[in-house]
Amino acid sequence: MSDQADNRAPYAQIAAHYTELITSGELQPGSLLPSIKNLAQEWKVSTATAEKALRKLRTDGLVRGIHGIGTEVLDHPSPMSSGSQRQDRGRHSGSSWGSGERSDSHQAAVVLAPADVARALDIAPGSDVIRRRRVYRDRHGIVAHSTSWIPAKYAKLIPELAMAKRLTGGTSLQLISQATGNPITHRIDTASARLLTPEDAQLLELDPATPPIEPVVVMTAKFVDSESNVVEYGVDLGSPGRTWRTESEVAQ
Repeated sequence: MSDQADNRAPYAQIAAHYTELITSGELQPGSLLPSIKNLAQEWKVSTATAEKALRKLRTDGLVRGIHGIGTEVLDHPSPMSSGSQRQDRGRHSGSSWGSGERSDSHQAAVVLAPADVARALDIAPGSDVIRRRRVYRDRHGIVAHSTSWIPAKYAKLIPELAMAKRLTGGTSLQLISQATGNPITHRIDTASARLLTPEDAQLLELDPATPPIEPVVVMTAKFVDSESNVVEYGVDLGSPGRTWRTESEVAQ
């Protein structure tokens, strides 16, 4: 149980704690969670609060209740995140990783902007652009292949953006905002599905000759600063079988 200050409702804190244990692999599929009574004692909450926490985990598809046995951890890949969700995590924790995630295969280069990227960044097609790539993984394999497209002018302010390594000192958006003095003020997100091309399959470390036939989720995010400059265009290509999930409070 975490001692870190948390302003969320007690049931949400409990659910978040076990979500982290499950998605990180610390709690393996088939493991049983504590009973409602034991949860209530451990977290010093009512049994109703403990039951609500377990119900949230069931609703999220992380566990199932087995009559007469308890609450069992299920084995499901974690959903992929949108660019805006990764930005939120980066702003709050300094890391864009989701629970149980890691990133590798970091690449960076200055290349010529493809037409769709040029439109998104509001630059001329064929202009120089920074292309940063990485692969997000969890214990089930690849979550998504992620590409960040950034106007090349920012490499003069932050040379690290064009270097093939993980950024230090913050996310690309944080570094650009600090260097220019212009905060990121809004973002535009899209979600779609498409069949994998051979190139897509290669990015996801699949056989390009026989890509899966089911569509995959593609998320894009365009980030704009206080001077109306588009500073980054992100494209996340989901691995087969991955879904996108979001959650928000409903006011009543």
